[in-house]
Amino acid sequence: MSFKNNIFFNKVKDFSVSKEIFDLHYNPEYDMLITFPKPTLEKLPSYYESEDYISHTDGKRSVFEKVYQLVKGYAIKNKLKTISSFSSKGNLLDIGAGTGEFLIAAKKDGWNIMGIEPSEKAKNIAKSKGVQFSNDLASLPDHSFDVITMWHVLEHVPDLNNQIAELKRLLKPNGTIFIAVPNFKSFDAKYYQEYWAAFDVPRHLWHFSKKSIKLLFAEKDMKLIDVLPMKFDSYYVSLLSEKYKNGSMNFIKALWVGFKSNQFAKSKKEYSSHIYVIKN
Repeated sequence: MSFKNNIFFNKVKDFSVSKEIFDLHYNPEYDMLITFPKPTLEKLPSYYESEDYISHTDGKRSVFEKVYQLVKGYAIKNKLKTISSFSSKGNLLDIGAGTGEFLIAAKKDGWNIMGIEPSEKAKNIAKSKGVQFSNDLASLPDHSFDVITMWHVLEHVPDLNNQIAELKRLLKPNGTIFIAVPNFKSFDAKYYQEYWAAFDVPRHLWHFSKKSIKLLFAEKDMKLIDVLPMKFDSYYVSLLSEKYKNGSMNFIKALWVGFKSNQFAKSKKEYSSHIYVIKN
């Protein structure tokens, strides 16, 4: 897979941690964006070192965090319902498990669970709740999982080709992968442009479209069978985008943009984020 260096946006700022500036390069073959320059593996963890990186905490310090945790609980129920509509209960691997709420809910729902999480802080919180982890994907046996989930994680992985190959190796012959990622073709992305919070450079190294997901997995002999909306994401992303653009979370404006984004997506089928359902 080769990437051409066509500038899509320049001067996209890391608003949450480093305040550094990055470019987004467009690859027309895959219809995706690539963050440039890509941080080194040694430096990449430093971009996650923030108390505001909410997925690595159970934080309820503010109204925003309390609402986030409340919506997260509702979203977890929807994720489990979605998974059950495509797969019978079995072995489930969650990559980027964070503080473990999804895996705990999956275990209660009857799944045999395993997690992968690079953040020691988040992993320790999850372990205290009884979540079991593997240190890395390479140590897990071939064809051992009925379901693999990556909830807003694929955009973070440094080696995209290797990651997808590992998913193929770990999945059972009739297994299912669920990938949730932001969609840079959504209304809220076009509205906020370089202030769109879901660009989240440089933590988000890749920015996917439906075409890019389909092609990337097809190259590993896996098939995209469904694309599902994540309707809450437009509101959450718009709140952060308002903060980045105007200096404060304008709840009314963000709710309007989030609503408009979902209305736009009804006809265009381009939601703020999608869940991609992929079969082996």
